[in-house]
Amino acid sequence: MTAILYPVAANAELAMAAPLGRAAREREALGVAGEAVVFTTDPTGPAFATREAALDAYAGPVGESWARLAEQILPGQRLGSVKPVFANGRRWPAPTGVPPRTAWRLMVSYWRIATAERPIEAPQARAARKTRSPLDGETLRAMARQPLRPIEPQQPLDIGLFEVRPPDAPHIVMPDE
Repeated sequence: MTAILYPVAANAELAMAAPLGRAAREREALGVAGEAVVFTTDPTGPAFATREAALDAYAGPVGESWARLAEQILPGQRLGSVKPVFANGRRWPAPTGVPPRTAWRLMVSYWRIATAERPIEAPQARAARKTRSPLDGETLRAMARQPLRPIEPQQPLDIGLFEVRPPDAPHIVMPDE
């Protein structure tokens, strides 16, 4: 099995056109870039109405494992929520109305130089929920795309998987069979 060599660049457009190099792991990307890198996936290029049109435009990159086409809902549309019905063996009701308009974009996975400019740096969802300030659609999409980050580092386990503490002597760790 071969590793995927992802481009190393400052943004998605440079990853497509002129990457600094290619690397499979962060350590290798760090050596190529000479500074800190972050693995990310960003959209690039124009939006296309059909998948076939996008494939025609990006025939070369889509063949690579670091580039893929993704269908996205166009901004500025009202999307209604639907409540589950739980009737006749179905959870959701039959679709009504017109489906939202979508477009196809090229998504590029690459090692981004950490000091490079980032399109939108969204706050953590839990922090945004606490402030209760209204957020625009683009910020919400950026929040949904970013990976989850822990509040604090995970603490190591103080006992093993097959060990228990007896209730009458919690200071003792016993093997569990």
